[in-house]
Amino acid sequence: MSVESLPVLKPNDFASDQDVRWCPGCGDYAILAQMKKVLPDLGVPRENIVFISGIGCSSRFPYYMNTYGMHSIHGRAPAVATGLKTVRPDLQVWVITGDGDGLSIGGNHLMHAIRRNMDLNIILFNNRIYGLTKGQYSPTSLLGAKTKSTPMGAIDNPLNPLSIVIGAEGTFVARTIDTNLKHMGAVLKRAAEHSGTSFVEVYQNCNVFNDGAWDYAKDRDTKEDTTLELEHGKPMIFGKNRDKGIRLNGMDPEVVQLGKGITEDDLLFHDERAPEPSLAYLLTRMRHQDGFPEPIGVFRAIESPRYDELINDQIEQAKASKGPGDLEKLFTSGDTWVVE
Repeated sequence: MSVESLPVLKPNDFASDQDVRWCPGCGDYAILAQMKKVLPDLGVPRENIVFISGIGCSSRFPYYMNTYGMHSIHGRAPAVATGLKTVRPDLQVWVITGDGDGLSIGGNHLMHAIRRNMDLNIILFNNRIYGLTKGQYSPTSLLGAKTKSTPMGAIDNPLNPLSIVIGAEGTFVARTIDTNLKHMGAVLKRAAEHSGTSFVEVYQNCNVFNDGAWDYAKDRDTKEDTTLELEHGKPMIFGKNRDKGIRLNGMDPEVVQLGKGITEDDLLFHDERAPEPSLAYLLTRMRHQDGFPEPIGVFRAIESPRYDELINDQIEQAKASKGPGDLEKLFTSGDTWVVE
């Protein structure tokens, strides 16, 4: 069926008949709404879309989408999605996870899915807390965070999701914020259109167990000074008056004031297509608590060989040279033993 002959879908066509059961005010609602708004523009039939999740508040997502889906087990959504995409490369596969599900028990699965560059879309909801299990600290909780499992303050160094993804050679790496709806929609659309693994971190608020974790990046009075919207090919400028920027001092980024001899040409220009990931990694290390604006948008977007294509190419080559194969012959080939 051609794209032209597909029925015209609307956001409500992607809404399931299930009651959405997140806490009132949860940032997950905004992510769900934007996903339903973006999908009709992709021209993919609902029966060719699959949402796979692990365990956590975010992992209820497949229930609320009128597509195929699977609520899998804790941390294993990337592994399940890898298997599905390998045998059904025609499907558009989304992985929905959280900072606890994806970066603790699921960290190893996540890392290997990214390095393989499967054609998956991974959305990680980061609220710096375990929400479903009622407020324990997570792998992204800040040092000193007082939670139900760290009453004296967390003493683990927090993981930086995007630094891990860049380190695993992620080919599409982005960040957005649950309250920045237009930005989130644009990022999700670009992620879906990317060939290979797309990874999007969403700063998402848990208003019950970690309310206000991202206020500095959301508040109308501060967000222009605390966030930096990345635009390919453009200088890194931010601030309410667009009068501040980022430049390199040797290998270190620094915040500078435009004027007084400093022009846009002195600033760092964003190149999301750079094959060398060093500068993209550097951007992931810029943190509000260190006096930097935190970048949002697309950090990296490059093309690279895909595991799902390569493995299916090998299967076809094997069939061409050795035939389609016979399981019965395989089971009885080589050394065998008979147990009396």
